[in-house]
Amino acid sequence: MLNRKLLAQEIESLPPELVTEALDFIRFIKASHLQRQSKPETNLDTDTLRGSKAKDLLEFAGSWSGDDIRECLQLVHDTRMPLQP
Repeated sequence: MLNRKLLAQEIESLPPELVTEALDFIRFIKASHLQRQSKPETNLDTDTLRGSKAKDLLEFAGSWSGDDIRECLQLVHDTRMPLQP
């Protein structure tokens, strides 16, 4: 409870123009916390994708469904940039 009292004191001492900013920040923290708790660990988010390794993607191996894999692969080959030395 001490932290709540300290937080309330800090809020009380804020200049009026910062109260809205503090409120927005608290709402952001709450929403972020709720989002992390509601997501199963298997869901991919932006942070997960940035650090992805091939081994992280193995769970999806063999999961292609459809008959257009060859066309998709050809599209990748046709549109990718050439390697630069």
